[in-house]
Amino acid sequence: MCDCLVALPAATLLGATLFAKNSDRPPSEVQVVEWSPPRHDTGPLCVTHISVPSFDGVTLGCVLSRPVWGWGAEHGVNESGVAIGNTAVFTTLDPRGAPVGLTGMDLVRLALERASTASAAVEVITALLGEFGQGGSGHDPAFAPGGRPYWNSFLIADPSSAFVVDTSGGDWAVEAVTDVRAISNRTTIPSFDAVHRHPRQPVERLVDPRWHASQRVLAERPVTVETIAAHLRSHDSAGDPGWSVCMHVKGVESTTASMIAVLRPGGDSEVWALTGSPCEHEYTRFGLRGGTAGVGG
Repeated sequence: MCDCLVALPAATLLGATLFAKNSDRPPSEVQVVEWSPPRHDTGPLCVTHISVPSFDGVTLGCVLSRPVWGWGAEHGVNESGVAIGNTAVFTTLDPRGAPVGLTGMDLVRLALERASTASAAVEVITALLGEFGQGGSGHDPAFAPGGRPYWNSFLIADPSSAFVVDTSGGDWAVEAVTDVRAISNRTTIPSFDAVHRHPRQPVERLVDPRWHASQRVLAERPVTVETIAAHLRSHDSAGDPGWSVCMHVKGVESTTASMIAVLRPGGDSEVWALTGSPCEHEYTRFGLRGGTAGVGG
């Protein structure tokens, strides 16, 4: 489970794009926030479950939040000021029957490493979906011995634009963001949702209260880093107990990482990240400058 938000410059106090995500994972799973420097791969790249051809050139450096057991990232920001986060979605197509392929987290990291704009990241994700598909468990075998695959929705942003990509297996749809946007654990592009959303998914209890809470925060103008941070720490957005934006469902799901990013032209971005629950930990600030990341207060 996850919640992801974006506000484009006209909607924000800073006049810059604001991007944010809470990553909800098994409560005992560990994530790390790390700087992945630019590199030049000379052979196939081993991601979580499969190998893909290497990128033709030098990858972009990225600040990533990554579960320690896998290669891919829950969310991140690259040196060009592109930010991406994914959420698990469930549709009429059962992911348990899919061949092993890329996980949503693999697609997040691959797009961050290869795309210098949000529109280019959309092209990376959809091209990789077409070539390799998505499939295989998105959870550590220690917490999900039988595997737990899922489809993905992506929120992708840069200093001037943003997009939503909804998927179901190899099918996908793209929607440009014109002002503000939130995604959660359901398909949210109306035409795609009408065809693909699983009719028995309990979105009214477990998803929509969080999604609607994010929409209300984004409707309060101007959008600020402080209001986004308060939202990511909030517990008043739950339908069923514990299923809030800052999630605490004992033994099932908890927020295990969080990120807020200010995206400015030229890759001059600021990133605030933490691991664990946002209500219990403080964000660490990272500044992205010229292909490197610095840690600040």
